[in-house]
Parts: sequence; structure tokens; C-alpha cells
Amino acid sequence: MVWSLRALPELSDQQFAQWSKLLEERTGIQLAERQRAFLQTQIAIRMRELGYEDCGRYLEEVMRGVEGVVEWSMLVDRLVVKETSFFRHRPSVEYVRDLLQQRINNRSLSQSFDVWSVGCATGEEPYSLAMVVNDCFELAVLEPYYGITATDISKPALSRARKGEFPARKLESMKPQERQRYFRTTEDGCYRINAELRDRVCFSQGNVLQIADMPVVKMDVIFCQNLLIYFRRWRRREVLNGFVERLKPGGTLVIGLGEVVDWEHQHMQRVRDNHIQAYVRC
Repeated sequence: MVWSLRALPELSDQQFAQWSKLLEERTGIQLAERQRAFLQTQIAIRMRELGYEDCGRYLEEVMRGVEGVVEWSMLVDRLVVKETSFFRHRPSVEYVRDLLQQRINNRSLSQSFDVWSVGCATGEEPYSLAMVVNDCFELAVLEPYYGITATDISKPALSRARKGEFPARKLESMKPQERQRYFRTTEDGCYRINAELRDRVCFSQGNVLQIADMPVVKMDVIFCQNLLIYFRRWRRREVLNGFVERLKPGGTLVIGLGEVVDWEHQHMQRVRDNHIQAYVRC
């Protein structure tokens, strides 16, 4: 029988537990039982591509040496959540605009304005942040002295993000003036971010679980939304504490509204705003 016509291999309870443990250890993402079918389908599709018929053998391959690391990077791109959009939560993005505008108005912007977009996927979030930051500098007729660092665990997603090219449907949530100002249409009907804005965003691979091993670069804003919800509570606290160490004095951490409800830190004070969830470093 042709391999493509065979039934998808099913994960036993033990195999599901093994794969779930591996995914959580390497990405922090915790799978529920209801996600078994998703995990099973993605693994099966990759197994078909490689010609594997046994889930156990494929698991051994993923965990074996350098070859396993390469194969894992291919598989994880299918397992991690990459659903995103421009200005996905506009109040949070607009808060960054207001924050920068206030600093400009108060003449308290004495150095580069640096933003970190964590879990940037295909780039919609960091480009949205770059737009509002650039707006502020242009409005104040100031040299655009800023940088957006964008990290994600998925190499394919980062490759698409660097290209900065999106189908028309991806821009539906944007205002007409934003599309006109920061995008140019391509020959195939897509939209591409202007080079001047694209050059302000630096995309690099990074695993937030290994934040302790990342260079300590101080940021004015750390923007991390719709990522922590997939982690266990103790891991969320670990990541958030790591973010604190990478904020400049007075720097701001912005997370998804309601994403974390029980986190406190001696150096952080929550912003009083019911429409966003943000913390300022004291």
C-alpha cells in the first residue's frame, strides 16, 4: 500500500507523554490532552516526509545528536503557535506610542529607544511597534534613533519576517494611512514593509526558556504577548523575572491582558489601566 494512503500512526499514552515532555522542556509549551490529535497529526506529516512508520523510532531520531537538533528545528516550527496579526492588541501597541511621546515631550529621551518583541513569529508584532515608534520620531522631527529586537524560536518564521512581505488579508486590521505610509505593493499583489522601517528591526532566533544565557541588553520596552499562556505558572514567573533584569530604569514590560494574574516583583509596579497589562521598573 502506498505510504500516503495509510492511516496516520496513533500515539500511545506513553508516546504522547514523551512527546509532550520533550516539547515542554524545549519550548515551555504545555500540551493538554485535547491537543493530542494536533500533535499526532503534525508528527505524522513529518514522519511521512521522512519515510518513518514508527513514532518511537522517530522520537529517537529527534533526540539523537546533531542530526536530532536539526530535525527538531524542522518539527518545532509546526508545533509552536504562530497566529499573529498587525496591531493584534492595539491598546497595548498604542501604549508604547504614548509612552515614547511622553518621553519626547518631557525631553527625557537621552539615548536610543530600544524595544524587544518576544515571540515575534512572522513579524507583524515588531513591525507594528516599529510603526508607532517611527511615527513619534517623525512627528517630533527627530532623528529616528531607535531599534526593535525581535526573537522567536522558529527559523522559518523568522525568515518570513525578515522578508517583510504579507498578503493583503494580513493588513485588514490596519488603518488606511498606516498601509499607505509603511507598505508598498509588489508585482504579485502582496504588501512589503518599507526598507527604512524593515532595517530598524533585527530578527534573531531565541528561546525564552534560555533567557539566562542571552546577552543582557537593557530595553526601554519588552513586549511579550500571547506566549506565557502556554507555560506553567512557575515558568511564567521565571521568564518574567528574567525580563526585569533586561529593562532600563523606568523601562516597561507589556504582556497580554490577563495572561498572568499572580506575578509581583519588588522592582516592578503595575500600570493602572484596565485596557492593558503593563509594568514599569522602579
